[in-house]
Formats: sequence, C-alpha cells, structure tokens
Amino acid sequence: MFERKSLKWPILVAILMIVMLVGLTIGWVLLNVFSALDAEKTSRSAIYWILLSVGAVFFACLLAGVILYLIWLIQNINLNRRQSNFIDAVTHELKTPIASLKLYLQTLNRRDVQGPQRQEFYATMMEDVDRLDRLINQLLDVARLQRDKQDLDAKEWVSLRELVEECVSRLAKQHSVSTDLFRMEIEDCQVLAHRIDIDVLLGNLLDNAIKYSAKEPEIEIRITFQNDSALIAISDNGQGIPRHLRRKIFWRFYRAGDELERRKPGVGLGLFLVRSIVERLKGSIAVSERIEQPGATFLVTLPARREPSGDIV
Repeated sequence: MFERKSLKWPILVAILMIVMLVGLTIGWVLLNVFSALDAEKTSRSAIYWILLSVGAVFFACLLAGVILYLIWLIQNINLNRRQSNFIDAVTHELKTPIASLKLYLQTLNRRDVQGPQRQEFYATMMEDVDRLDRLINQLLDVARLQRDKQDLDAKEWVSLRELVEECVSRLAKQHSVSTDLFRMEIEDCQVLAHRIDIDVLLGNLLDNAIKYSAKEPEIEIRITFQNDSALIAISDNGQGIPRHLRRKIFWRFYRAGDELERRKPGVGLGLFLVRSIVERLKGSIAVSERIEQPGATFLVTLPARREPSGDIV
C-alpha cells in the first residue's frame, strides 16, 4: 500500500518559507527607501526608486509562486491519500469474493454436497460473481467517461420513470430488500442522454441511499418537471452527510476515514461517476440534509422535456 503522507510538515515548511520571504521583502524595501532618501541630494536617488519598484514586483511574484506551490503540494498529497484508499478498497473488494469463491469451490471439490446445501452454495457463489462484476463495470464506466466524448448521435430521449423502476427492481434483488421501501413520486419526463449514463447515475445514487440508510431503510424518490428541467431528489434515512464533506464526496477515489476500518463496501467512484455524468449533461448536483428527519437528499437537475403521450423509449 502507498504510505499516507501527513500534511503537517509540508504546510509548516511552506509557512516558514512565506514568513522568511515576507521578512526579506520588508527588509529589502526599507533598506532601499532609506538609501533613496539619503541619496535625494544626488542624482542617484532615481536608481534606488527604480530598483525598489522592480524588486517589489519580483518579490511579489516569488511570494505568489510559493503560495501556489503550497496549494499544489496539498492537492497532490490529498490525491495520494485518495489513491491509497482506492487501492485498499479495490484490494478488499476483489479479495473478499475471490476468497469466498475459492472456499466454496474447494468444499464442492472435496465433499459430495447434495440437495438444498448445494443450491445454497451456488447462490452464494453467484452473489460473489455479481459483486466482482459490479466492481469491474464501475471501473470500466470511469474509463469510458474519461476517454473520448461519446457520439452525440447515439443519444436518445430516455424515460426517467422507466429507468427508475428498472434500477429499483435490480437493486432490491441485489441488496435482498423489498421494493416497498422505495416511495416514488415521479412526473413523466425524458432526458436526452445515453441510456447507460442515466442508468449509472440513478443506480449509484440509489445504491448509496440503500447502503447508508438506517437498519430499516426508507428511500424516497421524487422527480418533478420545472422550467425545461427534471429535478431528481433521492433521500435516505441514514445519518446524513456532514457539511464539510458535501463537496469532497464527489472527488475521485474519495471515501471518508481509513479504508481498512470501513464497513461499507465500495471503492470511492460511485459519486464521482454521478458528478461526471451530470456535468456531461450540463446539469447540476447538490446534497443537503433532510428537513423533517435524519438523512441526506441528493438533488440532481438535468435538461429535460415532458414525456410525449404514446412515445416509446
């Protein structure tokens, strides 16, 4: 694993450099001012004032460079941390189902397992395969979005109601929960997009809502049409998201806390995919607290149109 670097020493060194540079600048300016005042009686005073102006500009540029370097350094150390978390998460997400598959295959190979127990083994193994498949698909989605822009001619008008119902059915089976926990209020509208992009967007938001809900999940899905836009609000009844993390959760590889101590599965790409798709579709996304009860609400706004009657997507 990558070593998690601390921000303490880079920040202290940068601050020390800035203080020394400011002190040097002030001392140099005062020295030139006093020298110029002393030389006013001669023709050399103009030289000191020119040197003072040029030097002040030079020191200002140097100070700006040090500050920009500090910002760049902090960003790269944070990226290193997120990449380290990502590798830890991927390793865990790969190792766990592979170890489970190996165990069940060894058992089937060494013992004559019959009847219901054999079917239970097969069902568990299929769940592990599905888990690996979801991880690989998520990685492929990131690569697809960051590669070339997709052909505009391949876009189609996608029904949000239809895709929400498909995602709810799929995720209910995936998480072994009832579809009754999803409360849906959906106005019929369509967005012009690649169908797979909207499927990934809705799937990741709903998957997060299930994973981070309370022990008895309650998911609300509201889609309204206003001013040529579809407003998609997905709410859960979990602990919510602290205000200082509401921008960071959309960063690539970002997952709060230590990956080795985390209980929820994932690799920190889901919300990054959501944000990337929303930006590609010229929409917006925000997260807020629920008003009447604990939980978080993700609000996505996308350009849309009302679904024409009789139109088939």
